[in-house]
Amino acid sequence: MEYVRIPLSRVAVLIGTDGGTKQEIEKRLGVGLVIDAKEGVVTIENRGEDVLAEWKGRDIVKAVGRGMNPTKALLLATDEYVMEIIELEDIVGRSEKALLRQKGRIIGEGGKTRRFVEEATGCHVSVGGKDVVLVGTVDEVAAAKEGIVMLARGAPHGVVYKVLEEKARELKEKRLSIWKGRGLRREG
Repeated sequence: MEYVRIPLSRVAVLIGTDGGTKQEIEKRLGVGLVIDAKEGVVTIENRGEDVLAEWKGRDIVKAVGRGMNPTKALLLATDEYVMEIIELEDIVGRSEKALLRQKGRIIGEGGKTRRFVEEATGCHVSVGGKDVVLVGTVDEVAAAKEGIVMLARGAPHGVVYKVLEEKARELKEKRLSIWKGRGLRREG
């Protein structure tokens, strides 16, 4: 069994409309979720054959609890996707003012910077509270993390964009070599 505490404000999101999100997690992973809506404690119990199901469930619950859209968090039900949580306090300290400033830099005006990170890397990004949650493949998460950490440390946006553009090229080349190695052709 795994136990995860999430903010009370995220319990309804985890449950979903008519329990849909909770049921989808249970169905995909073969787990049971018991959600204590008053305390925000979620118990995850494996009911299937996947020995990693509880850990995957824990990561999905953590991601949703920290602000990730449940649809994107459900990608963690597969073996191809991973989650990384970047604790901004570890980078910028405990100052609320510094946290707000760096979160604003990561999100960008109208969400522009966050979208750029997502588009360049293919990684899903959620900025909230005192952390940033990343969901993607190992390579996508590593590339996005590099850009997010650079921004949190105060690097100029232009420099970070150039680094991410280079990472995007590297990811594209790697994907193409994997496709070619499998004897597949890309259409279009």
